[in-house]
Amino acid sequence: MNSMKMKSLTIINTLVLVAGINCAQKAAAQAGATQEKAPAAAVPAAPRANSAIIPNLSGGFMKSHSNFVEIAKKGDIDLLFMGDSITDWWRNPGRGEPINGAIPYGGKAVFEKNFGMFKAANFGIAGDTTQGVLYRLQNGEGEGFKPKAIMLMIGTNNTGRNSPNEIAMGVANIVFELRKDFPDAKILLLAVFPRSKPGDPVRGKIDEINKIIMTLHDNQHVFYKDIGARFLAEDGSIPKEIMSDSLHPTSKGYEIWAEAVHDTLADWLK
Repeated sequence: MNSMKMKSLTIINTLVLVAGINCAQKAAAQAGATQEKAPAAAVPAAPRANSAIIPNLSGGFMKSHSNFVEIAKKGDIDLLFMGDSITDWWRNPGRGEPINGAIPYGGKAVFEKNFGMFKAANFGIAGDTTQGVLYRLQNGEGEGFKPKAIMLMIGTNNTGRNSPNEIAMGVANIVFELRKDFPDAKILLLAVFPRSKPGDPVRGKIDEINKIIMTLHDNQHVFYKDIGARFLAEDGSIPKEIMSDSLHPTSKGYEIWAEAVHDTLADWLK
């Protein structure tokens, strides 16, 4: 195991341990306030396997995966986009009525304007998860080419089934896999984008994920960047013209994203 992976795993495991201790202390304090004598300790349940780190791809995504493997085999890729629907729809012309001039789910024109001049490949799959990306990289998408730059943003589709700690470990494993597959590439690791309304528990969950994965930043091969605030109004809401469904960027949302990362990626591709 390389030193970067050992260091990052140590940091992440420490943060996960501290979070668990804090939760246990809080629970103990609450229990003490309501009862004088604690009940007999129950036999602890076997720890649940973390599905976010077990490579597994949904059967419905296999066709896209096979297509990406063929693209990878052809090589000649300098810039790799990796993720779920939010990345996938950089190739989408959009659908639905424009909202204040912004096209829902429409990243294609923005992609062509900002990244069309590069040798770029988009390996995003709508609906994918950390475990899906791990599977894809380990089964053909992580070989056959040598990108100079990679942009990764993944994890939002895990929020309904995994804890922030589990998701963060899934993201970390993807970063380690990318480092193994593409040792000369620079990785732009994006914070998971905000979604839903202020106060929704998923917002807090995403914040927790991002606080952990930011420790993967080493300023040498892995560069963490949080652009989430750019999508928010002053009250913390997500304007419809930026994300029409409070999750997926419109053409305006993709413009905000492109503006935030273009210069960094272009510099890495020189």
